[in-house]
Amino acid sequence: MVSAMLIYKSVYGLEEGFYLGEVVDFPGTVAAGETLEKARNALTSALKDMAETSILRGEPLPIPNPMMDCHEYHWVEQIRLAI
Repeated sequence: MVSAMLIYKSVYGLEEGFYLGEVVDFPGTVAAGETLEKARNALTSALKDMAETSILRGEPLPIPNPMMDCHEYHWVEQIRLAI
């Protein structure tokens, strides 16, 4: 049962043939993939893992910052976390 939905900002870039993704308003949440779709899937999984770890440690989840400036990245997208 989903009780809340947090919407974070994910960014992607291409480096040395790999797509690198990061959730910029959830520090430490990063992933990579051979394609953009694989990087997206890996980043979604990493976000869930980071959130679960934070909850298990009794730490609050970072508050999404919709105003965060990410103009230097190739792709900027929303990434949703159901909690």
